[in-house]
Amino acid sequence: MTIILTTLEKVINWGRANSLWPLTFGTSCCSIEMMQTTASDFDIARFGSEVYRNSPRQADLLICAGTITYKMAPVLRKIYDQMAEPKYVIAMGACTCSGGMFAPDSYSVVKGIDKIIPVDIFLPMCPPRPEALLDALIKLQNKIKDEKFSDRKHIMKYHSEYPITYEEDIL
Repeated sequence: MTIILTTLEKVINWGRANSLWPLTFGTSCCSIEMMQTTASDFDIARFGSEVYRNSPRQADLLICAGTITYKMAPVLRKIYDQMAEPKYVIAMGACTCSGGMFAPDSYSVVKGIDKIIPVDIFLPMCPPRPEALLDALIKLQNKIKDEKFSDRKHIMKYHSEYPITYEEDIL
């Protein structure tokens, strides 16, 4: 019986990993590199992610590219909460991962989106090249292929109860 369940788990994870539907949250220069990834030179369609979704309810991968301010943080959290499970996040760019060059001097920039939503893959370059985004997508696919159904309940609970810490930074 475990052989059949294990094989079924692998087939389902293979299908989920190879059909990620991304939702973009591009706010600055990193989003230009993200758009370039869909061009013919890089062709993100090879990974089943060629159509960027317009609604969070249709997407299972959030690619957050660019600087996130405290004013945008509640919007980002709301979009993340509207996504269907299982959901994954790629933080693209130094500004998204840690506040980047704006972190030391700007009061309005969130110092990393992991204070708002859980992040699966960090891509901290300025700006990351399309090849780096494709590499992050491959790493995310490998992570999805290795997921266990028994761990999914714990992950879903962690995602729904993720603490929001950006409010403490501005008080």
